[in-house]
Amino acid sequence: MTHWLFGAYRRLVLRHPAIWLILIALISVLAGFGLRGFHLDASSESLVLENDKALEYYRGISKQYGGGDFLVIAYTPKTGELFSREALSHLDALHQDLQTVEQVDSVYSALDVPLLFSPPTSFGALAQGYRTLRDDDVDLALAKQEFTDVSPMYRNLLSSPDGNTTAMLIRLKRDDKYFTLLNKRDALTEEFKASQDPALKEKLVSAREAYSAYNTERQIKQAQMIKDVRTVVAKHRDQAVLFLGGVPMIATDMISYVRSDLETFGLGVLLFILVSLLIIFRQPRWAALSLLCCAVATLWLSGWLGFMGWKVTIISSNYVSLMLIITMSITIHLIVRFRELQQQFPDADQNWLVNETVRLMARPSIYMILTTMVGFSSLVYSDIRPVIDFGLMMTIGIGTALALCYLLFPAFLKPLKVVPVKEGRDFTGHLTLRLASLTEHFHKPILIVGVVVVIVAIAGMARLTVENRFIDYFQKDTEIYQGMVLIDRKLGGTTPLDIIIDAPKDSASVNDSTGGESDPFADEPDAFSDPFADSFSDDTASDDPFAELASSTAKNPLEDAYWYTPQRLQQLVEIQRWLSDMPETGKVLSLATTYEVAEKLNNGPLSYIQLMLLSSFIPPDLRNQLVKPFLSDDGNQVRITVRIIDSNKDLKRDQLLKDIRKGLIENFDLEPEQVHLTGAMVLYNNLLQSLFDSQIKTMGLVFLAIFVMLIFLLRSIPIALISMGPSLVSAGLVLGIMGWINLPLDMMTITIAAITVGIAVDDTIHYVHRFREEFPHDENYIATMKRCHASIGKAMYYTSITIIAGFSILTLSNFNPTVYFGLLTGLAMLMALLCNLTLLPALLITFKPKIPLLK
Repeated sequence: MTHWLFGAYRRLVLRHPAIWLILIALISVLAGFGLRGFHLDASSESLVLENDKALEYYRGISKQYGGGDFLVIAYTPKTGELFSREALSHLDALHQDLQTVEQVDSVYSALDVPLLFSPPTSFGALAQGYRTLRDDDVDLALAKQEFTDVSPMYRNLLSSPDGNTTAMLIRLKRDDKYFTLLNKRDALTEEFKASQDPALKEKLVSAREAYSAYNTERQIKQAQMIKDVRTVVAKHRDQAVLFLGGVPMIATDMISYVRSDLETFGLGVLLFILVSLLIIFRQPRWAALSLLCCAVATLWLSGWLGFMGWKVTIISSNYVSLMLIITMSITIHLIVRFRELQQQFPDADQNWLVNETVRLMARPSIYMILTTMVGFSSLVYSDIRPVIDFGLMMTIGIGTALALCYLLFPAFLKPLKVVPVKEGRDFTGHLTLRLASLTEHFHKPILIVGVVVVIVAIAGMARLTVENRFIDYFQKDTEIYQGMVLIDRKLGGTTPLDIIIDAPKDSASVNDSTGGESDPFADEPDAFSDPFADSFSDDTASDDPFAELASSTAKNPLEDAYWYTPQRLQQLVEIQRWLSDMPETGKVLSLATTYEVAEKLNNGPLSYIQLMLLSSFIPPDLRNQLVKPFLSDDGNQVRITVRIIDSNKDLKRDQLLKDIRKGLIENFDLEPEQVHLTGAMVLYNNLLQSLFDSQIKTMGLVFLAIFVMLIFLLRSIPIALISMGPSLVSAGLVLGIMGWINLPLDMMTITIAAITVGIAVDDTIHYVHRFREEFPHDENYIATMKRCHASIGKAMYYTSITIIAGFSILTLSNFNPTVYFGLLTGLAMLMALLCNLTLLPALLITFKPKIPLLK
């Protein structure tokens, strides 16, 4: 800090502590009001890529085939069998209660589906109506056999193999207002990008605000809906074992876990830090000051986010932890320097000690914050909105933390009296000096070990993946984990994947025949006219399930459909069987499933005529269940729904998607442009893969930005290069360890490298600045290193131990990403401390760079 700037700081801040205490209190109260607008974003948009073309395609497919958000309930009666009147009556009661929940569009269960094989029926009879499990005269033994074995449509979907567990599908209402606001925002975004028209910018801002406000309202309603569903489920748990599943529930529960951890463990972290600070400094004032700085800095940033309507996602929710770490570091360095001055000048008054402390520590603190801000601001070059928000959030937050600490520290201490420094046995001093002695005698082996560590870390980083499963986010004793396992094992899987296959571009010419083969009916003037009625005489009605349908002359809308021929439906059957044979897949449904049901009812393959008759006369409600979800209106596109076994320990999302796409193209003679994979699994995989790519790309940019800042601040390229060593080794080692232990990156731990770099750079700048300050005393590298270890080394040690102790409580969370984040943050602190107290001084005393003097 230049002399004139510090002079202004002294006049405006140091001479008026009471005024600044009042201002800080008033700003804190204002920030508290801002918390009312603070929200965690649990929407699907926070879990997918912004402007992802796959997201746009998914929304179109969902609208076309009637897909959308849904919940699943696994139902197992506690007593008796599922296929008993008592259990089915209770299932029906649950069905009716769920139907009353707001935002529930429909409830679909085994009670609603037609019984086709209990006993076997004909499609002609189905046209007049069908029986379900709600009918009192149904043979439940036959029905059980149909659900567990006979029907390819129902087994492992609506009934477990043992016939004692069933699934209920809760379809949620489509929110048309949400999609209207979303589409308007996206359209204006594209228009503004193309034209840069200021008038459009105003409309875009207004559209974003409207969408954001409604999205918040929608999330609250969705959370309430899931709560209401759970309330209904709880009322029926006396007679059945019930588990709730579904992507909306997982997303909402993830946010609930994060929010709960922030509230519950936030207090625990603060308590642990308080105890650690009391043990370290042995005086309540230092513990109170440290916690006050951390709490106020976090409050200010959170309040500002609330006022700005800036929502926090799972990815950016780590800002609280980082604010705590960085603010704690600034405060502890100030406290340690204050206590050093107090021991050096025991007769100095409080005013002089405070002024001298902030004067000596201002420059390294500013250097450290500026460098860290540059590192985080480089994240804005990511193409992922949550990462961009995280970078901007932290850039603003750590600047605020620096300003607050240099306002609150003097304002808090100046009114207090000087009290003697209380120190017991100087364990920390002995430890840091031991590390100095170790570095002095073994600095070359330390460098060799550093090189080996880098090689091992790079090898570990090469093993890093983001192939984590939803189920891995939760502890095994939690209800959500147990429910996902049950649905996976007994009801066909949890995570949905849609496979869309289009007709080839030249399908118009191909449609003149049935699958490229000669069509035996091609020469007929009208394949559905009266002459074909003669081929189905009344005396054959009992043997042919299609006989009753043949007399109509109705025009079939699928007459020109590419996929609606026996040959191509048989191809779909083969595709479905190939998909079902994969160990990662559960229940697979498509038009092929309906075709297999029809073949069973027909006691053999269907002819082209029979297939056309079937499509013409199937009742509308059955068409909605058996055809519409799998075939486009023109018949030139098919949809295959696959449920993924998320509990499969060998599940690798990205590789599975690649294998499916490659297999469809190579094994079934499909063109690449015909095959499209979509659904929640694809969107989430796109996010994780992009996060991984962005992490690698932005980390290079972060290191480059930090290196440039270090050159500017330290005014020495050699020292800047040396200072990069601890950050590179620390970040590489943490990521390398994750790779070697097969711990995948997820939405929370993806930022651990940035955290490690921030911590390491913090310690490095403080150490190098102190080294430059101490070096002119004797220009002896070894002696300077020892003095630095005995002074700034203590502050680095205190910061690391305090944060490690505080974050250790996160291991008690039921949300595994929080557990990993706590462990990895502690590991990052430890690695940064060791690198800066061994590797950094080893580099300095080995290469002996020219030390520029402080001005």
